[in-house]
Amino acid sequence: MEKNNCESCPLRAKYDRAPKSVWGRIWRWHINFCPGWKGYFKGLVPERQAELRKQYHFTKY
Repeated sequence: MEKNNCESCPLRAKYDRAPKSVWGRIWRWHINFCPGWKGYFKGLVPERQAELRKQYHFTKY
């Protein structure tokens, strides 16, 4: 299985600290098309996917 750094991504951490910051908004925009995030997200259990959808206002995949 391919290693994925999405769980510990520095940009994701910036979003978590300050979602409206420039870097936070860039990360949030980025996950709309990032193949790494897509693979990471699809590999999660449905309960965790639901949590992330709510936390990040994410509807894709």
